[in-house]
Amino acid sequence: MSRVFILIAVGVVVSLSFAQTPDECQAFQRHGKRDQARRCFTALSRSANPAIAAEGYWGLDDYQQANASFRAAAARDKRSANVRVRWGMLFLERFNPQEAANLFQEALLIDSNNADAYLGLAKTASQGFENKAEEFAKKAIQLNPKLVSAQEFLAYLALEDNNLRRASDQAEKTLQISPDALEALSVLATIDWMADKTSSPWADRIWKINPSYGEAYSTAGHFFVINRRYREGIQFYRKALQLEPELWEARSQLGVNLMRLGNYTEAAQELQKAYAAGYRNAQTVNSLRLLDSYKNYETFRSHDTVLRLHKKEAALLKLYFQPELERDIEYYEHKYQMTLKEPVQLEVYPDHEDFAVRTMGLPGLGALGVTFDTIVAMDSPSARPPGEFHWATTLRHEMSHVYVLTATNDRVPRWFAEGLAVHEETVASPDWGDRMTPDVIAALQHKKLLPVLDLDKGFVRPSYPDQVVVSYFEAGKICDYISQKWGHTALLGMIHSFANRKNTTEAIQDNLHLQPAAFDQQFLAWLDNQTKNTVQHFDEWKKRAKGLPALAKQQRYDDVIREGTAICDWYPDYVEESSVYEMLADAYFAKGDKKAAISQLERYRDIGGRNPDTLKKLAQAEQQAGNAAAAIDTLSRLNYIYPEDGDLHKRLGDLLMASGRTDGAIREYKAVLAWQPVDPANSHYELARALNTAHRAGEARDEVLQALEVAPNYKPAQQLLLQLTK
Repeated sequence: MSRVFILIAVGVVVSLSFAQTPDECQAFQRHGKRDQARRCFTALSRSANPAIAAEGYWGLDDYQQANASFRAAAARDKRSANVRVRWGMLFLERFNPQEAANLFQEALLIDSNNADAYLGLAKTASQGFENKAEEFAKKAIQLNPKLVSAQEFLAYLALEDNNLRRASDQAEKTLQISPDALEALSVLATIDWMADKTSSPWADRIWKINPSYGEAYSTAGHFFVINRRYREGIQFYRKALQLEPELWEARSQLGVNLMRLGNYTEAAQELQKAYAAGYRNAQTVNSLRLLDSYKNYETFRSHDTVLRLHKKEAALLKLYFQPELERDIEYYEHKYQMTLKEPVQLEVYPDHEDFAVRTMGLPGLGALGVTFDTIVAMDSPSARPPGEFHWATTLRHEMSHVYVLTATNDRVPRWFAEGLAVHEETVASPDWGDRMTPDVIAALQHKKLLPVLDLDKGFVRPSYPDQVVVSYFEAGKICDYISQKWGHTALLGMIHSFANRKNTTEAIQDNLHLQPAAFDQQFLAWLDNQTKNTVQHFDEWKKRAKGLPALAKQQRYDDVIREGTAICDWYPDYVEESSVYEMLADAYFAKGDKKAAISQLERYRDIGGRNPDTLKKLAQAEQQAGNAAAAIDTLSRLNYIYPEDGDLHKRLGDLLMASGRTDGAIREYKAVLAWQPVDPANSHYELARALNTAHRAGEARDEVLQALEVAPNYKPAQQLLLQLTK
């Protein structure tokens, strides 16, 4: 190579290194000029300035070198806020929001008015749908009104809150600052697509700026998914990848959402592609791990249902989940006047972390169950401490979503879908559903309930701890109120209104004949009348209830009874640890007043108390008092709370058998066997006896033979076998 050529080549490299800036490289990238962008970033990566080199490596997707260069830049310039902001943005993009937040905070310690640092904190907070996201974004704009990325992000947040007008206004305001702000244009295009418009002038503007801007479709995919329009979200992620096959976030989300809708094979393929390309965020990794675990599950199919249970508990749970699932289908078909076109799939997870993978990245979801069109995923009773949740009420809740989402083609506001589902829980039985918690009482005391038109935000972006819980309570009570005052037909009418793509204001006007503000006023008056006794007395109740355990420990039972009786009705919903009902019952038992003790525990049960030990204690007391029917009722309710208890099934089976209810006894004895009893021979024999009583001789004979296989000399089984072979 000639000396002249070498000098020219060196000159080109030097020229590229010093003539081009990160902004210029990003401009190439934003306009879809990928080759030019790559050459530009390559030049930056050769810079002697580690902050510039970091931007180059980042643009080339060399994240390790980018990280190393940012570290060197931060060490070289300990007072550079901007280096820390950019380094934080790299961490945020590469799945480490905590480290990103630390760097943004470091930047603010150096420069308290750094708008980009506040934007970084806004983006970090938004990943958990935190209310702080909007606060930080507004602070960034206050510090730098022309910070386009912050203006765009505020529009994005407004659309996440389902505030279409604010999102549209904010996006258009951004375009006045920068006409080619692609994220703002993507928000506006998404609003059109969500309104079922087949074309959008905003999308046309995007393609003129960058014909390969797949991020526009990926943005739309995100909003369709968080609004539970999963099938459409999947289609937008596919479109994104058609334009940009290496848009790995979109590919990961495509895989996650294919998995949500039960397309496990293609989901695994897409997730593996993202993983192989180095896109290894928690959702991608955990989803692949969960898909791999499905080999440990059994699948049971019927005409209307698909039930997926872990092998270690399938034999037991199928006895209860299958009939309950079928009962819910029958109930909702009749009540909502519709028939599903495909089976309902129910997945039950004994490991809560596996269930959490199914819900990751979705706002406002309860911690027990989630619905994806006609697929329901939920915790198993074994995933939680005994008594912590009621699996049947969770299933009833999620099954409401299956029907309402189907009926409205997923066009239903979150507050109504959740509120109706909460309402349906207690329609099933007064002891189902959740009680009024101290957090709800505090919200009532401080007037923190939201107007119905703003209630979605309480689910998506809570402004205080436990606002999601409060929002579930409020939404459920709204539907209780509508049902009580206007009847179920009004709720059904609102479903039809949402199906016809009407908004909350129109649905209330059409079916309740009120303006939303007037509805809020009437609802709050109704709710206040329901809750004022507890709200007014809560602080005094809390103080006096706290003293009951000490009185009980001192065996001052008369004082326990006096105090407990005085305060019990102030907060009747409280059935958690050390409830007044349990304290009173223990005091009455200690004084020998079993009738009064049983009365307190039955009230505890009927309000929704779920402690398995307490309920078993009640059932034993009822049985000893000669009330077998009450004991059966108590133990049967316990099956809906924590069925993974062999003693429960044995006791309930014996009671049912003695009462002549052989079908129920058969199920309980099968549950005993599914739980791998200490005495399997006797368990097979008891099941055989119940089957024989039910005139199912062939099945009875099979069970007797299994009993004798375990214990050949077991005389009761031998005698029953003789009887069966006569």
